[in-house]
Amino acid sequence: MLAGVLSSTSYGGTVVACGNAGGMELPTTVAPFILRGVRLVGIESVRTPTAVRIDAWDALSGLVPRELFDTVGREIALADAVATAEALLAGEMTGRVVVDVRR
Repeated sequence: MLAGVLSSTSYGGTVVACGNAGGMELPTTVAPFILRGVRLVGIESVRTPTAVRIDAWDALSGLVPRELFDTVGREIALADAVATAEALLAGEMTGRVVVDVRR
């Protein structure tokens, strides 16, 4: 995913990446960086102070319409976790799932 984003980023663009859900491999060349001046910025979130995290999430919250989040993810109750995992493994669903352990 990251290699695809880098290769399609406009001249002088910046790609920000956090986490390694897609793995640590980056199958790309230096072409996006050298030929189009693309910047790759990593976010280290483990040791970031809570106040900085809150400020960052507050800043980002206004950039993406809430309705978009509803199309890429869902929240489920803990009791639904097994059935949801089975559906995910069977390829019957896509997107992200947040498990609310209080429900």
